[in-house]
Formats: sequence, C-alpha cells, structure tokens
Amino acid sequence: MVTRPAQQAQALARLIESAGARSFLFPAIEIRDVEDIGPFTRLVDRLDEFDLAVFISPNAIERAMRLIQARRKLPAQLRIAAIGGGSVKALERHGVTGVIAPQGRYDSEALLERSEIGGARQVVIFRGEGGREHLGEALRARGAAVEYAECYRRVKPALNPAPLLQAWSGGGIHAVTATSSEGLRNFAEMIGAAGRERLQATPIFVPHPRIAEAARSLEIRAVIVTGPGDEGVLDGLNAFFSTRR
Repeated sequence: MVTRPAQQAQALARLIESAGARSFLFPAIEIRDVEDIGPFTRLVDRLDEFDLAVFISPNAIERAMRLIQARRKLPAQLRIAAIGGGSVKALERHGVTGVIAPQGRYDSEALLERSEIGGARQVVIFRGEGGREHLGEALRARGAAVEYAECYRRVKPALNPAPLLQAWSGGGIHAVTATSSEGLRNFAEMIGAAGRERLQATPIFVPHPRIAEAARSLEIRAVIVTGPGDEGVLDGLNAFFSTRR
C-alpha cells in the first residue's frame, strides 16, 4: 500500500514492482494550489533580498519553480537548500545544482547541522500551508530573518475506500507505507473503523521516527523504521519480507 500523494507515488510504486511485489495506490494527501497566490508571488519578486532559500519538499519545488522561472532567474547570490534526496533531484530537473542538503537523514534537524547555512541572515522557506515551524524557529534563534513562501496546500482526498478494503480483506495487502504523519492520520480516517482494525494488524514501513510515533499512536502493532527516501523504504520492505519467505 502506497499512501503518498499521487504526484510522488509512482516512483515508489515502480520500485516496489521492480522487486516483484504489487503496489496499491491510495493517496492520503492531495496537493492543491494555494487559494490566494498573491503573497507567494510578491515574495518571489523579492528574491534578491535573500541569501538562502530552503525548499521543504518536491511539491514546494514544482509549485515555486514554475512561478519563479516564469517571472525571473534565481539570483546569483542565493544559496539553495533542500531537505531530502527527492527534493535535490527535483531541483536538478529545473537546472538548479549545488544544492545544500543533509546526508543520511532527511529532516529539518539534519539540514540545520550543515555548516553552509550557518551564516544565513535573510532566509525564505518554500513550503506548504501550515508546515512545521522548527526550521524557521531554529534559524531565527541563530539571528536570521525568516519568511515563509507557502506555495501549496494539503487536503484529505475524498476517495472511496471500498476497493482497498475489499483487497485487504481478501489478503491482498501485506504492508503499508507512509511517508508523512499527516498522510498516515488522513489514511486512518479515510478507511474507517473496519479499515483501522486491518491497519493495526498490518506491518507499516515509515522512513522517519516521527512518523513511527504517529503509527504507534494509532496502535499499529508492527512499525518498521526504514532508511530515508524511496530506496530506504524498499530496502526495509525487502529486509522484512526476506525473512518470511
């Protein structure tokens, strides 16, 4: 089971299928444009004021770069940072190289450990509406002025869970993957009480301890923390099921 937003689900699904398993896509988050693009647009027009831009996710990159490249070039002095490998690849598709990114662990805490961002004084963070505040707060504590460019919003999809629940009850779902705490909570709500019973009895694979905490709060009995990124999730699945063949 792949619960990622539809825009990011295909890569993980292909990896799963290349390993000989079947993937069942059930996006638990839908990515939409912000309702009022005005503040985002005005901030893009002020990029010359910043010395560091941080992109939180591939969704932020696709929304932001679409507008940035339509209106201007990235300022030469602007350093670019991203949280994870997927974001680095997304920036490279837009011609942005030399991205500052953490290695081995993909979260705000790991990015803050990178020395290259230590001297930033004017920072813009491209993210979705209502994202985590930890990165911005930590940079402010270091003396930086931080602004948020909220370029997309996350909503819970209105999907019919009946086909999923039918496949699950027939023994067709052996594992669930979740790559965000919000998506996991949405998924638990979307599948209803009967689905939550099956979720609690199905191994779940998550790439971060924070998502594992959310899984345990839902009383999921087998929570496996994998390495970061799609490859880390696949490695975790392979390691777990190789001992059960």
